[in-house]
Amino acid sequence: MLQTLQFYLSYPFVRYALIVGTLIALCSSLLGVTLVLKRFSYIGDGLSHVAFGALAVATLFDLGSTSVVVMPVTVAAAVLILRTGQNPRIHGDAAIAMLSVGSLAVGYLVMNLFSTSANISGDVCSTLFGSTSILTLTKAEVWLCVVMSLVVAAVFIFLYNRIFAVTFDENFARATGLRAGMYNNLIAVITAVIIVLAMNLVGSLLISALVIFPALSAMRVIQNFRGVVVYAAMISVVCALAGIILSILYSTPVGATIVAVDIAVFLVNCLIGKIVRR
Repeated sequence: MLQTLQFYLSYPFVRYALIVGTLIALCSSLLGVTLVLKRFSYIGDGLSHVAFGALAVATLFDLGSTSVVVMPVTVAAAVLILRTGQNPRIHGDAAIAMLSVGSLAVGYLVMNLFSTSANISGDVCSTLFGSTSILTLTKAEVWLCVVMSLVVAAVFIFLYNRIFAVTFDENFARATGLRAGMYNNLIAVITAVIIVLAMNLVGSLLISALVIFPALSAMRVIQNFRGVVVYAAMISVVCALAGIILSILYSTPVGATIVAVDIAVFLVNCLIGKIVRR
């Protein structure tokens, strides 16, 4: 098995997949803890469907680098969801559901009506579940992921105290003069960036797993915010690397394999948490 892995690692596209997978997993885990604690974790699923619709339109009009088109659309949708969720007539979950279902339907409709590909079902499956796109990354896409991941990590580290305050008690943060609305928008924008980057790794339908499972796994064992963030980051990176390696060795879908490893680790941490509490 080690010889086989060494053979595959000699190819640049495999190394690209491991680098991008590690960075995306790290960024997803950082924001995942905040989103889970704010009970807004479903935003990842909604934004992923928005990104799918934008990707379908960008591909239809052959707009070059699809990330350049998908990124601003998804960021705008994140801010819109946040603002709409504050409307007393439309709750946050309803706003997410409207954008999620609507974007998914429009994207699939566009791909069916205007696609020139002979394998529409394969294209849709690859986009939704990330079957092969992580193994066809270009060097430019890798560098884009590296830069955006560094930006996300830097923002989280330098604004850690403010994000912590907004996460646990938004009203108290406002009372102390903290601009909670601005930081909520920032969290939404960073989440949108992570969603776009993660589409190549696990596809549109499985992105929420990268956000939710590491955070929930860490919360089963660790009881403080900083510890949860650090442990969630470790879990997310290890699961992403293990999932990519297993998918390469056994020819399984990358996204589904990563999520399966995340589920297994979550169950193990649930068991550990019960033992520790006893």
